[in-house]
Parts: sequence; structure tokens; C-alpha cells
Amino acid sequence: MRVIIDRFEQDYAVVELEDGSMAHMAVKLLPGAAEGDVVEIKIDREATAERKKRIEELRKSMVQGQDGKT
Repeated sequence: MRVIIDRFEQDYAVVELEDGSMAHMAVKLLPGAAEGDVVEIKIDREATAERKKRIEELRKSMVQGQDGKT
């Protein structure tokens, strides 16, 4: 998805979505961005899967540690 930065209002950027509607995004998510910039938002499925795997491994290690099993 691509959005266009319309303007900045305090801690938010007002952005135009692909369907023409407007939304707010936190300015801290857009370092160095300026009015008129096109910003691409995408979901990184590979990074998401890796993160979920790490979290599951951590959860399993915590459970094993609590019941005394190794």
C-alpha cells in the first residue's frame, strides 16, 4: 500500500490512502519524510514468520524452565 503525506499536524502526518481517503500516522514512523512524499507500507511475511518462531522457542524454554525439565 502506498500513502502520500498531505501535511503534518503536531505528532501526526495526515496521509492520503490509495482510495483517496485520509488517515493519520505517527510522525515518528516517518523519519525524514516531507509533505508530498510517497510512503510504501508493506507486510514482511518472512520476518513475521521468523519472529513468531523465535517467540515460540522462547515460550517453550520458559515453560521447560518452570517445571524443571530440560
